[in-house]
Amino acid sequence: MGQNAMNSAAESVTNNKVLVVGAGLAGTEAALFLARHGIKVVLAESKKEKPNPAQKIETMAELVCTNSLKSKDPNSGHGLLKHEMKGLGSLVLEVGEMTAVPAGDALAVDRVAFSEKITEVIENNPLIEVINKEVSNPEVLAEQMGCGHIIIASGPLTTTPLEQWMVGTVAKEDFYFYDAIAPVVDADSLDYSKLYYKDRHKPVPEEEGIEADYLNAPMNKEQYETFIAALVEAEKVPAQNFEDYKFFESCLPVDIMAERGVDTARFSCMKPIGLELPNGELPYACVQLRKENLEGSAFNLVGFQTRLKYPEQVRVFRTIPGFEKASFLHLGSVHRNTFLNARKVLNWDFSAKAKPHIYFAGQITGVEGYTESASIGLYVASQILRKIHGHEPILWPKETAIGALVNYVMTSEKPRPSNINFGLLPTVSLTKEQRRDRKNRKRIKKRLASERARAIYDDLLPRVIPEFVGT
Repeated sequence: MGQNAMNSAAESVTNNKVLVVGAGLAGTEAALFLARHGIKVVLAESKKEKPNPAQKIETMAELVCTNSLKSKDPNSGHGLLKHEMKGLGSLVLEVGEMTAVPAGDALAVDRVAFSEKITEVIENNPLIEVINKEVSNPEVLAEQMGCGHIIIASGPLTTTPLEQWMVGTVAKEDFYFYDAIAPVVDADSLDYSKLYYKDRHKPVPEEEGIEADYLNAPMNKEQYETFIAALVEAEKVPAQNFEDYKFFESCLPVDIMAERGVDTARFSCMKPIGLELPNGELPYACVQLRKENLEGSAFNLVGFQTRLKYPEQVRVFRTIPGFEKASFLHLGSVHRNTFLNARKVLNWDFSAKAKPHIYFAGQITGVEGYTESASIGLYVASQILRKIHGHEPILWPKETAIGALVNYVMTSEKPRPSNINFGLLPTVSLTKEQRRDRKNRKRIKKRLASERARAIYDDLLPRVIPEFVGT
């Protein structure tokens, strides 16, 4: 490329602004990625003007369901996804590590400190202009702000005017899903004589004054079955507008688990495996609590998303051993999520088929989970960066974690939001000796799939982010 062409391309990059609608995980990731690569961004967020029912704080990237960003194990699906996000300069992971709270092998954060720090980073970047405004028509706002590209990262609780615009512009059909939030309990209100600290499958720390990351409430068979019966009989919040409840299978309310069968929860969020009591015995079932902040002044009930009405939550959850006088800082709730049928309405770079200058990112595309949503923000921003530099979209190999997520939502016949898991990646070949090792076969397959993914990703990354115009 000649010098004049290089200067012309550089000038077009300088003048090309991107409108990002939504300052959640995907939106903040996309905005900062583009700004770090010299692209001006207008970031529009509606929560200060019109917060949705799940939002409790005014700052960006609010974690509404749980404070966990899932596993850090490099040979897990979430660990693999984190590796790819770090290669793209993930803001969510940078701040997540800065605001982490103890959570064993998982990355959990102080959600208030996490949100405040992300807001600080975004607001202090000179290439990002933040406007607190409910957006009903992104194209009109983009024209007003001089933006050539649009990213819709409005999240699962998209405002009604914006949702109506999407239906009329790109979706052309009804689209929704329901999600639920777990309650948070005041640590000072618990009876610790009935609880014990223990991380699953890990020995209790021997050093005096050192506690495990998880607090546990054990149940015997009678206590468990009484609790499950109470969940089934309790009053629930009905779905909105005569819709059917449709929940993410990986994030089911505990009361739905109870309705599916008496043992369902005992093999899911209440499984006792690896949580031996101090005397070495295994409880019949167990409720796990994870710290909400570094001070340990509050605990999240792990896996206890619920549809129960507020008074019923207090009544039923106080039957958990140690919760007899529990005070809840936040009670659980259900909310309607917005999502697209990506296969029908999006291109593989997540631009809209009807309007290729409009992109979608985050959970609205059909992924489920915090890091999954954030990673799609990075994916979309990287595709726009390539387009601004005059390059074609790049198809990520489905052997990578991000590539597997994109492949899933773009090929799924029936939209069913999914988190990252090895079932989305192509299978790996095992030697005859590895196939015979039944005890370790699953672990070997994960390790091989992770090694393959990292090798492919490390080769892909330089092509995803051109170092200068013309590469």
